[in-house]
Amino acid sequence: MPNKPSILLIYTGGTIGMATNPETGALKPFDFDHIMQQVPELKRLGIKLESYTFDPIIDSSDMSPIIWEQLANLINENYYKYDGFVILHGTDTMSYTASALSFMLQNLTKPVILTGSQLPIGLIRTDGKENLITAIEIAAARDNRGAIVPEVAIYFETELYRGNRTTKRSAEHFNAFKSYNYPALAQAGINIVYNRDHINYSPKEDFAVHTKLEQNVVILKLFPGITVQTIKAICNLPHIKGIILETYGSGNAPTSPEFHKILSDTINRGVIIVNVTQCTEGRVNMKKYETGIGLLNIGVISSYDSTTEAAVTKLMYLLGNITDHATIIQKLKISLRGEINDQS
Repeated sequence: MPNKPSILLIYTGGTIGMATNPETGALKPFDFDHIMQQVPELKRLGIKLESYTFDPIIDSSDMSPIIWEQLANLINENYYKYDGFVILHGTDTMSYTASALSFMLQNLTKPVILTGSQLPIGLIRTDGKENLITAIEIAAARDNRGAIVPEVAIYFETELYRGNRTTKRSAEHFNAFKSYNYPALAQAGINIVYNRDHINYSPKEDFAVHTKLEQNVVILKLFPGITVQTIKAICNLPHIKGIILETYGSGNAPTSPEFHKILSDTINRGVIIVNVTQCTEGRVNMKKYETGIGLLNIGVISSYDSTTEAAVTKLMYLLGNITDHATIIQKLKISLRGEINDQS
């Protein structure tokens, strides 16, 4: 009889990890040391499950690169002990964490599945139990080639998405996440159907973890009426290393010579500027309109069909681990972990 797959359940915090206090009726953090009693359905999966709880637990709004480093190190320390990992996380910054981990964990051959819920697991009408159970089942899924989904992914409300392709789209509905520019990796209905053609299988090289992240990056979102003074102030922030420029449509921005000069001067100082569209669906194509060509000509880098979350964390990762400016720019233009389709 084959050994049971083993999964490490990592609870960082978030709505999912709440249960009702029988004495007061109030919600309190879930006791994951007794998870089998709390969610008895897990026993029927035939999976060896162990848990690790962050202390203190972290609200999603307080997520930071320091916590990402701790998560990456925790996975690294336990990588050969478990067949997969499930991270329970607050929804607000889950896409940022999934994107960051996808870059930090190189040559991943085991699933790292993030999930959470919109309602606490201690409530009767909760999405937490289904998300938890299915995420664990996906993390444990294997065939004769190894893990079926050996990448960082988010499972939520019947859909499994590549983590660095996701965006939180709703604060009200159970289907809180969406991958607008890349198909789902799996759908969970009566059966879990895996879309293997869309799953990223890393080369059989040594697993490596990179925990250095450069935090001196900023998002500059354009809007009609944004002043030159505001743009200049952001571009001239002390110690700034990179800027994610959120532009209109397919990567368009004002044609003002003063605006272009500020960006050009910033790039000439060695600051990297990456163009990300404000649209939830579609891609940056700076060759399409004159308003984009101007940005291309001064050295703004296209993010293609990247999400803002992936663009921010990719830039943090590259700036933190590579010193050569030209190499960083070259790697921004290609897919490292399936985060972009870099075809023109």
